[in-house]
Amino acid sequence: MNILVLGAGQLARMMSLAGTPLDLVTLAYDAGTDKVIDPVSFKQYDMSLTAAISWADSITAEFEHIPLPVLALCEQSGKFYPGAEAIATGGDRAKEKALLDKANVPSAPYRLITQQAHFDEAVESLGLPLVIKTCQAGYDGKGQWRLKTLADKAAVWSEMAAFLAAGTDAYPHAILAEKMIPFDREVSIIGVRSQSGEIRIYPLTENQHTNGVLTLSIAGKEKAQIQAQAEQAFSAVADALNYVGVLAIEFFDVAGQLLVNEIAPRVHNSGHWTQQGCHVSQFENHMRAIAGLPLGNTKLLRATAMVNVLGQAAIPREVLAISDVTSHWYGKSAKPGRKMGHINVSAANLHQLGERLAELAEILPEADYPGVAATAQALVLN
Repeated sequence: MNILVLGAGQLARMMSLAGTPLDLVTLAYDAGTDKVIDPVSFKQYDMSLTAAISWADSITAEFEHIPLPVLALCEQSGKFYPGAEAIATGGDRAKEKALLDKANVPSAPYRLITQQAHFDEAVESLGLPLVIKTCQAGYDGKGQWRLKTLADKAAVWSEMAAFLAAGTDAYPHAILAEKMIPFDREVSIIGVRSQSGEIRIYPLTENQHTNGVLTLSIAGKEKAQIQAQAEQAFSAVADALNYVGVLAIEFFDVAGQLLVNEIAPRVHNSGHWTQQGCHVSQFENHMRAIAGLPLGNTKLLRATAMVNVLGQAAIPREVLAISDVTSHWYGKSAKPGRKMGHINVSAANLHQLGERLAELAEILPEADYPGVAATAQALVLN
């Protein structure tokens, strides 16, 4: 069976690797270069997008910001999962908020802003501080402002107005203002929905971010009440979209109550731990779903942590001498802050996981791998 992935980054690469044992052949379409490539070897094929769509039995995506003409072509094929509506919702925060409201899934109070009067009303009705986000083209902490005092309001609006003015009639820009929520931690749920509507969900993951970028995820800590909240939200959103494939939902945990931060209609960085922590990874389950195959087991096999490798051309060889440590590389050239790969660490229980993360922290510099040492200490003490 042939699979076409829109996007040619590391997520397409890992989907391809997971699909190979299932006898799924994967190619990727790089929208930036208009080339069809093998996402593992990066070999280019003399194939147009139209030809690739015809070649494929199923089409999927590894990112949300797909050019609209490409999205339309894939949707017209009748082979595109999770579908244009889901991708468009994941790439536009206004549509995302509307979906959450429709599905009755709680998130932070918000206002949509397309002109200064809307901004003034948001400040008055929501109060300060505010988190302000572009509805389109924002990710990994980009396209955001923080408004904490009225003294900064004019300067923030000046930047917002420039973004709004850059929109066109065909592609208008909008901004979302949210009430800043003082949360205890950030967590995410990864789940998968089949073409028949069957849902399977992975254990909730606790996430740590540095400068808006995910640096560390841990699975195996969650209690049933929190897990149940996340699963209910996942099912409501997935069913509302008639979703097929893997979907990620990020939450703020506010004293045990979950508020959705954002959704991602694709395999997700915070689910990379499933490669070693579960019998069937998020990548394999996504490929199973879009290919019409039975879904795989999502139960936790063992406590697992994922550490992102950001901007590093290599990791010390000693890392791989630690028990149950696996590295995954993306085949990229090193740039500051770029996601180059990740390290998965597994253990029989959380205490042992803390011990192994402590070994890792002795090898990896804190400046390049923030939070590993502190997380190790917390797990060992608990």
